[in-house]
Amino acid sequence: MPKTSSEKQPLNSGAYDPVSLETEVSERWNAEETFKKSIEQRRDSKPFTFLEGPPTANGKPGIHHVLSRLYKDMVCRWKTMEGHLVERKGGWDTHGLPVEIEVQKQLNLMSNEAIEEYGMEKFNQKCKESVWKYEEAWREMSERMAFWVDMDNPYVTLHDDYIESAWWSLKQMHDKGLLFRGHKVLPYCPQTGTSYSTHEVSLGYKEVAEPAVYVKFQLIDDKASVLAWTTTPWTLPGNVGLAVGPDVVYCRIRITEPPAGSWEGRGGAKVGDELILAKELLPEVMRHKMEIIEEFQGSDLVGKAYHPLFPDAINRGDSKTAWTIVEADFVTTTDGTGVVHTAVMYGEDDYSLGMEVGFPAQHTVGMDGKFIQGTHQELDGKYVKDCDSKIIDLLSNDGQLYREHIYTHDYPHCWRTDHPLLYYAMDSWFVRMTAVKEKIIEFNSQVEWAPEWTGTGRVGEWLRNIKDWAISRERYWGTPIPVWICEDCGHEHCIGSIEEMNTLKTEESPTPKELHRPYVDDVKLHCTKKECSGEMVREPYVMDCWFDSGCASFAQWHYPFENEDKFKGSFPVDYICEAVDQTRGWFYSLLAVSTTVFDSICYNRCLSLGHILDNEGKKMSKSKGNVVNPWDHFNKEGTDAIRWYMTTQSAPWNPMNFDPNGVRETYAKMFLTLWNVHRFHADYASLDGFNPSDKSSFIPVEQRSPLDQWVLSRIATVAQDYHNQFVSWEFHKAGRDLENFVINDLSNWYVRRSRRRLWDEADSNDKRACQHTLHEVLCVVSKLMAPVSPFMSDRIHYDLTGISVHMTDWPLGSDIVDKDLPPQNLELEKQMMIVRNLTETGRRIRVDSKRRQRLPCQSGWIVGGPDLSAFHAIIAEELNVENLKTEDDLDRFQQIELSPEHKVLGKKYRAELPKVLAELNKINSDTLLSQIEAGNANLGGYEITMEDVSIRRVEKEGYAASTFTVDDVGDISLVLDMSLNDSLISKGLAREITRRIQSKRKDLDLELEATISLNVWLSEDSPKLASKDWEYVKFETRASNAELFYSEQSDASDTFDVEGKKISFNLKLND
Repeated sequence: MPKTSSEKQPLNSGAYDPVSLETEVSERWNAEETFKKSIEQRRDSKPFTFLEGPPTANGKPGIHHVLSRLYKDMVCRWKTMEGHLVERKGGWDTHGLPVEIEVQKQLNLMSNEAIEEYGMEKFNQKCKESVWKYEEAWREMSERMAFWVDMDNPYVTLHDDYIESAWWSLKQMHDKGLLFRGHKVLPYCPQTGTSYSTHEVSLGYKEVAEPAVYVKFQLIDDKASVLAWTTTPWTLPGNVGLAVGPDVVYCRIRITEPPAGSWEGRGGAKVGDELILAKELLPEVMRHKMEIIEEFQGSDLVGKAYHPLFPDAINRGDSKTAWTIVEADFVTTTDGTGVVHTAVMYGEDDYSLGMEVGFPAQHTVGMDGKFIQGTHQELDGKYVKDCDSKIIDLLSNDGQLYREHIYTHDYPHCWRTDHPLLYYAMDSWFVRMTAVKEKIIEFNSQVEWAPEWTGTGRVGEWLRNIKDWAISRERYWGTPIPVWICEDCGHEHCIGSIEEMNTLKTEESPTPKELHRPYVDDVKLHCTKKECSGEMVREPYVMDCWFDSGCASFAQWHYPFENEDKFKGSFPVDYICEAVDQTRGWFYSLLAVSTTVFDSICYNRCLSLGHILDNEGKKMSKSKGNVVNPWDHFNKEGTDAIRWYMTTQSAPWNPMNFDPNGVRETYAKMFLTLWNVHRFHADYASLDGFNPSDKSSFIPVEQRSPLDQWVLSRIATVAQDYHNQFVSWEFHKAGRDLENFVINDLSNWYVRRSRRRLWDEADSNDKRACQHTLHEVLCVVSKLMAPVSPFMSDRIHYDLTGISVHMTDWPLGSDIVDKDLPPQNLELEKQMMIVRNLTETGRRIRVDSKRRQRLPCQSGWIVGGPDLSAFHAIIAEELNVENLKTEDDLDRFQQIELSPEHKVLGKKYRAELPKVLAELNKINSDTLLSQIEAGNANLGGYEITMEDVSIRRVEKEGYAASTFTVDDVGDISLVLDMSLNDSLISKGLAREITRRIQSKRKDLDLELEATISLNVWLSEDSPKLASKDWEYVKFETRASNAELFYSEQSDASDTFDVEGKKISFNLKLND
């Protein structure tokens, strides 16, 4: 059991080794079950629910996973400290294309036929094994970066419980009439019989040079032809419509002369032929001389009919729009003719447009990539990509080709066979998202998006243009679509549970060993339609893996089959977090499923993260050699530094340029500084036997020094701002503010100003007040930084109190836990801000006056501002002045300086100007100003007026000053006496010597209490060191034995110069 805070005394902290520290803390967490206890102690509290976006364990975790897991962990730790019950269930996404691709490559199965020949059962077993390939690597990274999540009881999308819940959700959609069968245009490889996802397509792009054609579509009852362009001649037999832009300007042109020179390629046009195309593209398209007959908008063409290019290829059926011109918003004039040839089954836009306007939806190409019978006698049964030239011949022979050319572009090829892919309308199951468009837009508006514009912009725009969701895939490894169709009557039935499937299955059907293919494929059901005795066969598809993960909010609990209380207690989810590329992935699928199944929002808050780039803002890739291995930093600067760096580098939603040097800088600036403050406190606390819980030695805040009260107030103010920035998702600003406090307020100011208070070996109220103040500030700092950098914060808090910081409450409190911060005194903070401005002003004055910082000034004066008498001792020491006073009259230190206005005087006296300037240089400025004001300024016969001079106030000889302005206070000036005497020179020399010796002690890593023997040599012409100043050197450097010599020492270990005078010293540690 850890000691309680009443028993614990600060420990001697030692040097900072991040890897050792984090290892030790992690081992303590494991031994004490800190994560588990941090949850259990909030068991009866209000829940804050987090849903883990499931990764796939068949790929290694990378630096981008560190980023996302940082923000997941950070918010969960913060909300836990606010008193919430924050259970964190891990998850694994185990289905989908990446898994299949890896296994196909491993087994060299390059087609569906090859997979089926190998055996679907064996193939899926390999997929199942593959998904756990890097599970241990994920666990190791998660533990090393302190991502607290329950990975021992995760939800797994391949488990039957999860699949059953997904089946149930699809049945809800089916019963609401939202599930239907249609077509989806996908890249398709006839050689492998496989349709491809965007991911697979990206694996096989190649630059190709292929024929493109300008085709003439002869209008009915009009002598003109409409000219359209296509880069896929094989789709022309499937043409059923032309699309124009309604606001695009088109023109009818007449050929007036043949083209100049020889005609290249097939095609052509006769003099007198009339063509219609976009006016803007005439120069690009036409090769003949022509005249424009008329101009009109595309809307004037809508409804016109034309003759089919291949009359027998498509059956009109009951379509009223076949082979007519329609309008479409995707038509542009960036290339082509401004007229788009539409083949419904061979392009995504074509299909959407065809369904919208009622074009016939018929294939001219079979699944084998060959033209089907009846398309054209010279094309039937032939592979489409071999027919481009034949199609061009047919068009040319019939006078339907204007011209051809070679078009070079990138085109997707099958990564398995290297054949070009065909865009092909495949049978698919859809969720009718268009039917719930208004609802899902409303639910999206209820989400607290970070940043806000992700919801209104990226997600909002996607939803405003929502399309029906194609959820089926022609794959093997995935959640099987639970739809069975009767072979006799065509009736369809969607299964919603294992029990329902087993109840309806035929006697001959086996009970599947798991809910995957091929086991569920073997299950046949009795037809559920009345008066039909047929058997139902399952549709041979699996679900889109995004549908899988979109069910996570309820399927993780196997709802509705069990854990109803857990589901209802965690839905809608309070918080999710992933990268911005999940906008149309997981963010959308969660919202889509919850809208269609529960008529509800799915999550209340979503943090959308920017991508992580290299230090030059380039995307990381193995080929570029700029991928960052997170372990390089875990094992060097440590987890805390990398987490803090990532948090403070940029807003979470902005792209982050990851610079390894930035991690090193964070380690040096933030963590070394904070550790040194902790070490300073711990070392002196140990020496003095300080016990923060000893009430008899406690000093109330109001009885402590203004410096103590200030730093306590300052951390309270920083904490409030920090909390507000957490609430507004501005973690980067919060971290920067706390880092500024640690470095500048706590270390560089408070600790530096308080060192002497702890040096005194005698006990005193002031010494104890300092110890209590440091203890209290460090406790607050460790609590604030705990969600971001959990290791050092925990070590410091544990050293101070014996309690893990992750078992404590958020210092700002919440509606569950009480606020626990030192008292604020904003007026005191303002005064200290002025004090620090004064000290900085003094440093600038010295730099401008070329006076060393350690060379004292006899006197200094503060002119203006509030009463700072409580801080005069601090200000005087910081300014290095012997006497500090306040003064009301700045004029006391200034004098008038008049300067001649050369341009004015030059016009007035011209050739006499040198004489006038000479006279002006002779007279005292105050005297001259008095004469000018009296109207009798006459120098050597030259009359001088106010316009002849400029007036400014300057410091009198021996003084230097500077002024700054404070809001609500006004101007404040600092004046320093810059005169010198032997006493000041001696003190300055003593401080220079002391600084050098202290630096040497630090280099030698001497203990604070260690005493030394010291010899110092000053050159014979050096200023003499007064005896009291020599005593100062000995006291400050803890020199129990010391001698001072005025002579040269050639073998001294250390030598330095002060204003040209050589100083040497030797020191050694006393036994």
